[in-house]
Amino acid sequence: MHVVLYGCETWSLTWREESRLRVLKNRVLRRIFGPKRDEVTGEWRKLHNEELMICTPHQILFGVMKLRMGWTGRLTHMEERRGFGGET
Repeated sequence: MHVVLYGCETWSLTWREESRLRVLKNRVLRRIFGPKRDEVTGEWRKLHNEELMICTPHQILFGVMKLRMGWTGRLTHMEERRGFGGET
C-alpha cells in the first residue's frame, strides 16, 4: 500500500478518490486473505467488507491523514529554522 500512498501528503482528495482508495484496500485484503468457507452451506465465498474491517481495522484514509500531519509538522519546523515562523 505504500506505493499507492506515495506523495499523498500533497493530495487534495475528493469523495470519489477516497472511495476508490477504500475499494482498492478491500480488493487487496481479499486477495491476501483469500476466500472463506461458509459455515452453513460449506461453499467458498469472498469476504464481506464488514469481515475485512474486523481483520484489519486500520483505515487507509487514516494513513493518508497521518502522513499529511507529519509532512505539515516538518514544513512548520523548516519555516521556524529559516526564520519564517510568523515573526512580526
